[in-house]
Order: sequence, then structure tokens, then C-alpha cells
Amino acid sequence: MEIGGNTVLITGGATGIGLALAVRFLKAGSQVIICGRRKAKLEEAKLNHPELHIRVCDVGLEEERNALFLWTVAEFPQVNVLINNAGIQRRVEATKDQDSWEERRKEIAINLEAPIHLSSLFVPHFITQPKAAIINVSSGLAFTPGTFATIYSATKAALHSFTMSLRYELEGTPVKVLEIVPPAVNTDLGGAGIHTMGVPLDEFADAIMQRLAGGEVEIGYGRSEKARNASRQESDEMIRQMNRKE
Repeated sequence: MEIGGNTVLITGGATGIGLALAVRFLKAGSQVIICGRRKAKLEEAKLNHPELHIRVCDVGLEEERNALFLWTVAEFPQVNVLINNAGIQRRVEATKDQDSWEERRKEIAINLEAPIHLSSLFVPHFITQPKAAIINVSSGLAFTPGTFATIYSATKAALHSFTMSLRYELEGTPVKVLEIVPPAVNTDLGGAGIHTMGVPLDEFADAIMQRLAGGEVEIGYGRSEKARNASRQESDEMIRQMNRKE
């Protein structure tokens, strides 16, 4: 895809991978809107990068997704790229952890309902725009799920499936459908300090942008690149190793 000359909306764009991508799209000459639940983080991002446009939005809520779409196309009618990046990762196992269903519902809503709904809202608009693209941020855990984050892994596997279906559904239209498949990256996903062993954020974001510009439609990095290209036998072995009980 062409990196410059776009108007890009990034959900979960105030921190982590979302902000790293936002900064790189800005530098490439695109206009960027970021949204997120935390107003203070959005304002901090704008303070550091004044060119950003910000919007407080909880994409886990249907009414806020509808409002985000209507506001975006009214304020930025040339918007042509949606990056579904917002996500939460809770370290829970499906049967052992007795947390509330409401917390699990929120994780499913943000990680899966939101990108499906937002894509559906924006597609009719994007079909009228040049260089349009929907970019979904899934995870290496979509391919090699972990019992330490069962719900998260399942939502990302479903998002990968949705992305592939949408890509074929939109064949013949101007809308490209792309997928970024991160490995563990050194961000605060899941809580501060959990992913310090992950790949450096800038290293990851630079590699992703280069490959987006090169025209790839599904992009992993490091371990997630290996996972997405693994055979069934290789995948099963990776899953066993990841979930091995000490």
C-alpha cells in the first residue's frame, strides 16, 4: 500500500503499536486520527505529536463505534484507511480463572466485535475513496494459542479468519484488506512489565511499515512470522512448547 497521502484512523492509537504506527504514517505524509478510551493518554500523544487528531472512544460499545464513524466521515470525509488496532489481553484461562463474564465480554467486544463492526461501517465509504485499506492487527497467538490468554487467543484467531474472508469479499473493489500479526512486543499490553521480553517496539513498527509499503497483505515478525507460515505439524509443536507445564 501507499504509506503517504492517506487519512488514517487508528483505534487504540494513544500508546504501544497503535501510536508507533501513527507516528510513522505522519512522517510519511499521511493525516492521522487516533482514538482510545483514555483521554489523558490521547492528550499526551498529541502533546508529543501535535499533528495528530484525537477522539475519545470506547470501541467496545456499539453506540460509540457508530458515533466514531459518523464523526470521522463528517470531519475527515477523505478518510481512506482504518487500522483496527485496539485490543486488551487479560491473563486468564478459560476454565480455571473464575473472573466475571462481563470482563470476558469486554475483551471479546474490543478485540473482535469492534473490528468487525467498524469494518462494516467504513466499507461503503471506503469503496468511494482512492487507495482505501482496512488493516486488522491480530496476533501470533491467533496461530499458536496460549492457555495463559485463552480469550485473547480466540478473539485474535477469529479476527484472522474475518480478515481473510473480508479480503476475498472485497476483491474487485478499491479496498485492500491487510493484516499485521505481532509477536510479543515490548508494550504495556496485558499490563506493565509483562512484555518486556518482547521485541523492541520501534524495531517492530519500522519492519511493519516497510513491508506494508512493499505490498504485503499479511505481515508477521520474528516468532509470529514463523507461526503464521508453519505447517500443521510445526504449529502443533509450537503450541505444545508454549503451553508446556513446568
